Amino acid sequence: MSTALMFGGAFNPPTIAHIELADYARTAVGAEYVIFVPTKNAYIADEQHKSYVFSDTQRLAMLERIASRHPWMLVSHYEIDSEAQPRTYQTLCHLKEEGYQCRLLMGSDKLPELEHGWKFVEQITQEFGIVCMERSEDDVAEILKNDAYLSTLIPYIQVLPTPAKTRHVSSTAVRKLLSEIQASYVQLKTMVPTEISETLIQCVLEDETCETE
Repeated sequence: MSTALMFGGAFNPPTIAHIELADYARTAVGAEYVIFVPTKNAYIADEQHKSYVFSDTQRLAMLERIASRHPWMLVSHYEIDSEAQPRTYQTLCHLKEEGYQCRLLMGSDKLPELEHGWKFVEQITQEFGIVCMERSEDDVAEILKNDAYLSTLIPYIQVLPTPAKTRHVSSTAVRKLLSEIQASYVQLKTMVPTEISETLIQCVLEDETCETE
């Protein structure tokens, strides 16, 4: 079996932090691959209540384009192609059937959700194991030790520190910037001739100096 980390999430959109942290974790634990598993669009909108959601097709295409440049990065369609959103344990079992010896890769922000928000936590931890990335200023060792439930999972969780340069990067921050850009473009179109507005917008996107005739 190939060794891998399963990295589930919205990836709405993928960021450099997702990619750099995944590769960092893979190298730290000696895994061959990281398998990115995007969740279904409906789950992101209905369960996570995200206000700006890229489609399943868009998120898969973005991940696959990135993966084409990183041989260690794989992308699974399993959750998106499923009729209903699978639980993480089901996805791990599916990847095992496909020939991967996986551990779950997650951020420390998810730890408080394990006891009441997740199903099959004992099976996930005991059959597969968790690699937990410290986020922000979290002290994961203290979080685990001081929580009655999480402390029982300590033997199955490997904690990795998060490189400081990635801590300010998030999908939420990217979506906020996109919304601000879109608002700026709407305002821009009220201030310049229609004939050049699209040219100006494209120049901003490409960070080029443009001349108009």
